[in-house]
Amino acid sequence: MDAEALKALAHLRRAKDLMDRNYAEPLDVPALAQRASMSPAHFSREFKRAYGETPHSYLLTRRIERAMHLLRASVSVTDACMQVGWTSLGSFSTRFTEVVGETPSDYRERDHSATEQIPACIAKILLRPERF
Repeated sequence: MDAEALKALAHLRRAKDLMDRNYAEPLDVPALAQRASMSPAHFSREFKRAYGETPHSYLLTRRIERAMHLLRASVSVTDACMQVGWTSLGSFSTRFTEVVGETPSDYRERDHSATEQIPACIAKILLRPERF
């Protein structure tokens, strides 16, 4: 990888880190692109090339991943929805069901005792929802 590509990847990583830290905040592509010092269109293309999904898709997956954690901890569906940055319970439930394959309520009620023994760093990898 040449120096220019490494520099671009470092810029993309800054935007990705922002999404990882502030997933519950209203983040849009122009703000993320600015963080990466790129135009919005260029940022979107480069992010997808580097990480395999669009910035919007990555952010939604990150929010659902956090919601899954909250629901496993018996947080109410409404509270989980609001804590991860959704403003509409209906939109949250629809997207959650699309990605996870079951409703947030069903997921919350399911027995998660088998995952409690897994170290958090491994659980994050194993339990991350797949979008594709």
